[in-house]
Amino acid sequence: MNDRIRTDIAHNARVWNYWLGGKDNYPVDRAVGDQVTAFHPSIGEVARADRAFLGRVVTGLASDGVRQFLDVGTGLPTADNTHEVAQRIAPDARIVYVDNDPIVLTHARALLTSAPEGVTAYVDADAHDPEKIVAAAGEVLDLTRPVAVLMLGILNFVLDTDEARSIVRTLMAAVPSGSHLVLTHPTYDPELGGEGNREAMAFWNENATPPITARTREEFTSFFDGLELLGPGVVSCARWGAPEAPAVAQFGAVGRKP
Repeated sequence: MNDRIRTDIAHNARVWNYWLGGKDNYPVDRAVGDQVTAFHPSIGEVARADRAFLGRVVTGLASDGVRQFLDVGTGLPTADNTHEVAQRIAPDARIVYVDNDPIVLTHARALLTSAPEGVTAYVDADAHDPEKIVAAAGEVLDLTRPVAVLMLGILNFVLDTDEARSIVRTLMAAVPSGSHLVLTHPTYDPELGGEGNREAMAFWNENATPPITARTREEFTSFFDGLELLGPGVVSCARWGAPEAPAVAQFGAVGRKP
C-alpha cells in the first residue's frame, strides 16, 4: 500500500465521502464522521449543499461560455463531478483536478474520464503550493483564456489567513480577465447556524487530518479582493442559486476577474 495512505487516522476526503453516502472510506473515517455529526448534526447537509453548489455554479459558468476549470482539492469522486457537469453542457470543456491525497488520485484516475471532445487531467499537488498548481495546469489549460478556479472547502485547511489570501492571489494572477474564483468555506457565523462548528472542529483537529479552521464573513469576503462578486454575493452555499433553500454554516461565493 502507498505509504502516504493512513488508515489509522481519519482523513477529510474520506470522511466527506462518508457524509455524501460514498463507500470510499474506512472505519476510522466513519467513527470520526459520526462523532463530528454528534457535535454538528447538520454536517451531512453541509456536505450535500456544498456539492449542489458546485453543480449549480459549474452549470452556470459552462452555460455562459467558460470552457476551462481548475478544481483544487477535488476530493473523492462522487456523483456529478466537475467535468461531468461541465461536459454535459460543453463536451469540449477542459478540467484539471488537483489533490494531494493518494487515495483521491487513485480513484480520480480510474473513475473521472473525459468526454472525447474534452480533457480531464489530474495534478498531484498541495493547495499550499500554488506555483506548482499553476505550472501543471498550464500544461493542460490555455492560461490566456478564462479559467474557473474552484476551491470548495479547501482554504479552511490553510490555517493562516494571510497565506490563504496569498494562495488565492497567486492562482488568480495566473489567469486572465474573465476568469472566475469559486469558493466555499465553513464558518462559526451564528446567522448560518455555525455555533455547532466550534466543538466539531475542535474534535476534528484532535482526531483527524488535516487540521481545519473556520472564518468570518469578512475574512471569507477578503479572498475576493480585486474581483467582482457575482450575485447574490456572499451567502450560505446552500442558497447561492437556490435562495429558498435552508441555510448551512458554509459560505459560498463566485467572483469574476475584471
